[in-house]
Formats: sequence, structure tokens, C-alpha cells
Amino acid sequence: MSRLAPARHLLNWRSLHWKIAALTAAAACAVTAVVGVLVHRATYDWSLTIGQQKAYRALEDATVAYARTGSRGEALADPDEIPAPMLGSLRRGVTLTWYDDRKPDQPWMWAARVVDGEPLAVRMEMGPERRSLQALDRHIVMAALAALAVVVPLAALAASLPTRRLRRVAQTARRISEGELDARIGMDGRRGDEIAEISAAVDSMAGSLQRWLLNEQRFTADVAHELRTPVMGLMTSAELLPDGEVTDLVRDRVRVLRTLVECLLEISRLDAGAERADRVPVPLGEVVEESVRRTGLQAAVTVTGAPVVETDPRRLDRIIANLVINAHRHGRSPVEVAVDGTTVVVRDHGPGFPDELLAHGPQRFRTGAAERGRGYGLGLAIALGQAGVIGADLTLANAPGGGAAAVVCLPERAQRG
Repeated sequence: MSRLAPARHLLNWRSLHWKIAALTAAAACAVTAVVGVLVHRATYDWSLTIGQQKAYRALEDATVAYARTGSRGEALADPDEIPAPMLGSLRRGVTLTWYDDRKPDQPWMWAARVVDGEPLAVRMEMGPERRSLQALDRHIVMAALAALAVVVPLAALAASLPTRRLRRVAQTARRISEGELDARIGMDGRRGDEIAEISAAVDSMAGSLQRWLLNEQRFTADVAHELRTPVMGLMTSAELLPDGEVTDLVRDRVRVLRTLVECLLEISRLDAGAERADRVPVPLGEVVEESVRRTGLQAAVTVTGAPVVETDPRRLDRIIANLVINAHRHGRSPVEVAVDGTTVVVRDHGPGFPDELLAHGPQRFRTGAAERGRGYGLGLAIALGQAGVIGADLTLANAPGGGAAAVVCLPERAQRG
């Protein structure tokens, strides 16, 4: 999968890699176009200047010959052939030049003056200069294409270096968001560029987040461990009290307190990553039915087929029991449990999960909306943590017909039978 990642990024036309290459190519095209226009214009002006000089010298020679022989000869053009715009601008003592490109394939450079009241004009063919200019334009285009053929791959190669570093930053950030708090980019900060600054900031943020979470986990574990002994003492003392209504109330509250302490200990172990799954092949339908029965709560269990999966039955029992208890505590009857293949769906018909819970996931000691009932908000958090231990996917959603639906998908690779 990792070998396909670079190819996937290369095929993504919206990637920063191709945007940098396209920007470089556009800049190269713009520079080439500007230089080409300047060269074309300079060469065009230069050819006109050379043509004007040749026409002027030819007119001088023809004028001298005309003054000596009185004949126009072959050098001088017939007055009827002189272009009208030029003929109308002739003045005594003024020599005019005019570029005649009315026929693009046969341009001429004219030079004319008035001698003894007669208009004298010569014309020089500019076809070779025009063809030379066209050849120059073709060579400029070919040189530009050749330059792009070299510049674009080099730009793409150069762009791959910063984009590869950015992908490394993104991958590390995703690993941190998935719970791998010790992941670090570790990029050399001596480069001094913006990517190195981002990398250093992400590493610093990850370190601070890791310290903060470890302190929270340590505090939760310490509190749970410290409370365990006095709670056991309270339970022992409550059992010694004489039977009565007050004693039953005290025993019930002590049991609730003991359950809370056990949940805190379980949360601390899950946070510390100390839990390991003991996978064995189990009949999924029977395990789910037994888990529901052990809760002592009413729930309709439907099993399709006879699925057998390889998982940790104790942790799966914990997940199903917490979801069923959560459905009764925060939803409304009937509660339905459906087993289909490696998927288990626990659904109630209450108000559904709050939007905040669906957006951010279960939060400890928060039960969401008040209408979802009372509790400590640890059931779903424990179910989510235990699902991660056995490699299952726990998804929380609201059913289309109303009510909350928790979907547990066990990994297919663990399926047997």
C-alpha cells in the first residue's frame, strides 16, 4: 500500500506537486513569450532599417544616373506604380521610405523623392527578410518547446521534494490524531524554511498533547486505585448493616460507586494501551444472546445464519452489554439487537444520539442532551476502547426511523466457518 501512495499522489492533478510544476511551466511560457516578442520586434525593426538604408542608397544611385542620362532606367519605378499613400506625401527636398506589405508574400521597401518636379522612386524586395523573420519565429517556438520539455520535468522533480516533506507532516499528524501520541516528524530544523517550522510546531504540539494526556491518564488511574480500597471497605461495612430500607439504599449507592471505580480503572488501562485481546473462535450469535441475557434487560435478539468469528469473547461481551445498557438508560424500548455476519447492531427507539456526540465521539462524564437520561458517560467510551482492542469498528448513528443505532463490525479477516 505504501508503494502505491507516491503513484496516487502523482495521479492527483490537484496536488501541490503539479500546481508548482504548472506554475513553473506558466512562468517559463510567459518569459519565453516576452523574450520571443522582444526578439521578433527587434529583428523586424532591424530588417526595416536595413531595407530603408538599401532603398535610400539605391535611390541616391538612381537619382545620380537620372540627372546624368535623363532616363529612369530599370532602377526607377514608373510613377503609376508608386503607392498612392506615398505619392500623396511627397514634397520637394524630402526623401520618403515606405514599407509595402499589402502582399504579405511579396513585401517591398519603397524610397521616393521629387527631382525637377518629377517623382522618382525605387523599391527593394523584402521577401528574404520576411522569410528570415518567419524562420526566426519558428526557431523561437522550437527553442521554447525544448526548454519546456526540460524545465517542466525539472520543476516537477524539484516540487516533489517539498511536497514529500509536506506529506510526511500530514502522515505524522494523522498518526497523532489516531492515538499514536509518540509519533514525531523529526525533520531537520536547520533547513530554516516554512516546512521545517511547521514540522517543529507539530512535534511541539504532539509533545505537549502527549504530556497532557499522560497526566490525565495517570490522574484517572491514581484516583481509581486510591478509591478502590475505601470503596471495598464501604461495601464490607454496608453488608454488616441491619436489613432495612435505609440499608438497601446505602448498599445500592455503594454498588454504584464501586461500578464507577471499576469503570475508571478500565478506562485508565485502555488509555495506557495495556489491554491485549485473547482471540478464540466463538459463535457470534450465542455470545451476543448471552451478553444481553446477563444484563437482565429486555432486548429482542435476531441472529441471521450461524456466524463464527475469532475474537475476545470477554471484551465483546463488555461491548454488547454496555451498548444494551446505554440503549435502555438513554433511549426507549423496544431495544433491538441484530446479528448479521460479522456485524452487530444495537438499536433503541429513543431521541437518538446528540449531534455533538456524533460529531466528536463519546466524551467521558458527558451524556449529551438531558432527554437522553442520566449516567456517567463512560459506557460508550469503554465500548469504543474495547472495540479498538479487538480490532472491531464501532459506529454510532441515528436510525432513519428514529432512535440511536450502534453498529459493531468485527474484522472480516478474523472470520471463520
